[in-house]
Amino acid sequence: MIIRQAQIEDLDSITGLEAVCFPPLEAAGRESFKSRLEAFRESFLLAVEDGEVIGFVNGGVTDNKVIYDEMYADAALHNPEGAYQAIFGLDVHPDYRRQGIAARLMEGLIELARERGKKGLILTCKEHMIHYYEKFGYVSMGLSESKHGGAVWYDMILEF
Repeated sequence: MIIRQAQIEDLDSITGLEAVCFPPLEAAGRESFKSRLEAFRESFLLAVEDGEVIGFVNGGVTDNKVIYDEMYADAALHNPEGAYQAIFGLDVHPDYRRQGIAARLMEGLIELARERGKKGLILTCKEHMIHYYEKFGYVSMGLSESKHGGAVWYDMILEF
């Protein structure tokens, strides 16, 4: 397995994987991913095995310490000079879970954020995933204002 930067040619694979990993109301669509790839491809990493995209992590950069719902839909809110690397999604195909792939993707984006001089990373997650992100040093900031997909989200932050 290799970790590499996403390319526009990966768009269909990314969109298909998202549909497998998230419920329809939470999953980003093809146009959203196309906009993200055009806006912040440098922070869109893929896990690829035998030519197949089996996982990815992506997100824009912001000066906010939390993710707002508008950020998921509007890639133009990406600010390359912002202080925090946001994570909009961490996807791993169900057949490849529990093999450390998500951790490698997360560690890769954390390292990129450090190299780029960011203050840290932010994400939202469901309550049952808080403990997972704490393993990387993220701290829960409590309930998020996000209503994305009608789910209950928690804000998490990892500060360097």
